[in-house]
Amino acid sequence: MKKILIANRGEIAVRIIRTAKEMGIKTVAVHSEVDAESLFVKLADESVCIGKNRAKDSYLNMMSIMSACELTGADAVHPGYGFLSENSEFAEVVAKCGLKFIGPSAESMRVLGNKVEARALAQKSDVPLLPGTGVITGVEEAKKFAASTDYPILIKASAGGGGRGMRVAHAAKDLEQTIVSAQSEAQTAFACSDVFLEKFITKPRHVEIQIIADSHGNTYYFGERECSLQRKHQKITEEAPASYLADKMRTKMGEVACRLAREAKYEGLGTVEFLLDENDKFYFMEMNSRIQVEHPVTEEVFGVDLVELQLKIAAGEKLKLVQKDLKPQGHSIECRINAEDPQSFIPSPGLITAYHCPGGRGVRVDSFVYAGYKVPPFYDSMIAKLIVIGRDREHARKKMLRALGEYVVEGIKTNIPLHVKILNSADFKNSRHYTRWIEEKFLK
Repeated sequence: MKKILIANRGEIAVRIIRTAKEMGIKTVAVHSEVDAESLFVKLADESVCIGKNRAKDSYLNMMSIMSACELTGADAVHPGYGFLSENSEFAEVVAKCGLKFIGPSAESMRVLGNKVEARALAQKSDVPLLPGTGVITGVEEAKKFAASTDYPILIKASAGGGGRGMRVAHAAKDLEQTIVSAQSEAQTAFACSDVFLEKFITKPRHVEIQIIADSHGNTYYFGERECSLQRKHQKITEEAPASYLADKMRTKMGEVACRLAREAKYEGLGTVEFLLDENDKFYFMEMNSRIQVEHPVTEEVFGVDLVELQLKIAAGEKLKLVQKDLKPQGHSIECRINAEDPQSFIPSPGLITAYHCPGGRGVRVDSFVYAGYKVPPFYDSMIAKLIVIGRDREHARKKMLRALGEYVVEGIKTNIPLHVKILNSADFKNSRHYTRWIEEKFLK
């Protein structure tokens, strides 16, 4: 690969550009009209405006992106995360145009992108699953499942993600309406109303395993990330490793994740996500066939550049890793810095009048904004990721609090005060949080 087009924006585009430059690979940034002055556009070797401000007119416009590839002579496409990163049709279009799609095959993406098919693959791979169904055909089928497992029951869209098309029925009287509501949201979000059912875990933890697989049959895992701090299924803070996991459980989860990836004939960087119940039993949730927002915490504790490995795999290189040597050192925490009100969570776009990043040993900021940059209202509200690494979890927690105290973003509201409050809470200090802890305990 000599020139990579990055079909994305924001901090992940900056992240990819920096690694590519270190590897001697030229980069192309594509951008909407409003993103013309963004940092990722300034850092790339070339840039092409691909449309107006709405994502559907730019970052989701396959024709415009492929035209930019032809115009610039790019020979590979990195989709980042979000937008088209898990769109199998896009991966197929890139490949048919004779370019390298930096990610898994379209077929792997199709199977893993459908939660029902992914469940079937997990079952075939002997991966632990919660009691559940395939796509339900009617309410009577749902009632029959409910009778066999009891409430509460989770209704989930078979396509997409991000918590859309997901509802919980707590009693029989709620089941039919809850299914209708989930189907309606799924149809709107993913143009597919298919839903399936799973047994609902009341206070689950969300733990994900970072896997990587080359085209030579080698699959490895880089430990786990703890991602239970969420609001409405959107992650807020992530950690690596999960301090409460026993080594035996950590190894088992890693081996299970690799087994699933091999069954899916997976190639590239990916994440297998699990839920842990209150008895420390883990169950497969889904597999994300792309780089994750929270990948930096894994990079910090394992001392690797995951984007570099991703690019090497795409170039056909063989990974020269030894699984037993892949052990985390220290503890890393990531806080997503969002342009939003820290109490109402309402987005806060606008002009950043002053900006200062924290520094010091073991502090990293992945961002795309600067003083004088105007945050647009058209995209996700995340403007930066603040990452720290410490000797252990408590050292990392204190370092993060210090870094948050140094972070200056003026002119707009951010969720920095929310992070400070979370990190100072007794439940966070003692790792007692779970996926709905923020709504059920913290905000009450």
